[in-house]
Amino acid sequence: MSHIEAQEAAEGVGADIPTTRAKRSVRRQMLAEFWSYFSENRGALVGLAVFGLVVLIAFAAPLIAPHSPIAQNRDALLVPPFWQDGGSTAYLLGTDAVGRDILSRLIYGSQYSLFIGVLVVVIAVTVGIAIGLIAGYVGGWLDTAIMRVMDVILAFPSLLLALVLVAVLGPGLVNAMIAIALVLQPHFVRLTRASVMAEKQRDYVTAARVVGASPLRLMLVTILPNCLGPLIVQATLSFSNAILDAAALGFLGMGAQPPTPEWGTMLAEAREFILRAWWVVTFPGLAILITVLAINLVGDGLRDALDPKLKRS
Repeated sequence: MSHIEAQEAAEGVGADIPTTRAKRSVRRQMLAEFWSYFSENRGALVGLAVFGLVVLIAFAAPLIAPHSPIAQNRDALLVPPFWQDGGSTAYLLGTDAVGRDILSRLIYGSQYSLFIGVLVVVIAVTVGIAIGLIAGYVGGWLDTAIMRVMDVILAFPSLLLALVLVAVLGPGLVNAMIAIALVLQPHFVRLTRASVMAEKQRDYVTAARVVGASPLRLMLVTILPNCLGPLIVQATLSFSNAILDAAALGFLGMGAQPPTPEWGTMLAEAREFILRAWWVVTFPGLAILITVLAINLVGDGLRDALDPKLKRS
């Protein structure tokens, strides 16, 4: 027990109040410092605002979408956007080849993109951190075996490997997300392993081991919290990669299946109309571009705020 802890114990329960206040003050100071560094990156602020707008649109989709995303109007096939000749204010961004409102499909498509990104990142982070912790902490032949498997996975182009996995599991949105998560998790394994190997030699880990902390507690409570900075940044970038890969699989017909209003699937359905109905392809492509760019900008801001090497004294 340290001198400070002994003093607090001697003072009794009353010492808990100032200790709690001190901890809250430290947390507020850390959050303020984090926001200060993050807000210095103007691109990150723009990306955060755009991403927040996408999240709002996804949650409010049933309220703001003017039409059902799967409803077909055979009297309004390939209607152009409202500002073009032949356009209609009933379909602000036009319709597709079977008369579905593109704006409504884009709005509902944001739900699928966010769902894909969140689920893929959760699976990849959970599996990757667990394997990386074991490899980095245990070491030896187990570490070597794990890392050779990760090297084999990384040796394949990510989209090609995802295609093979989806072909084995079967086309569909859920299988596509599982395949993308398995393709992305080696990055978290390598990053976690490297961080754990650097942290487990530090004095605070040695002190925790001396006082009798179990290996599981050392990994999860002592070491892991000090490795979260780079993992958070990687998770943000993997979020955008998941959206891109899911759109690519949907475009190839191996992801979400029609009539699901997923952006990649919308692009796949519109391929034959590129020359005579530009809006059918352009708007889903712009939605993917803007969302992925916003997430990448946020990731850059998180890197600046969480990486101590990039902080100015």
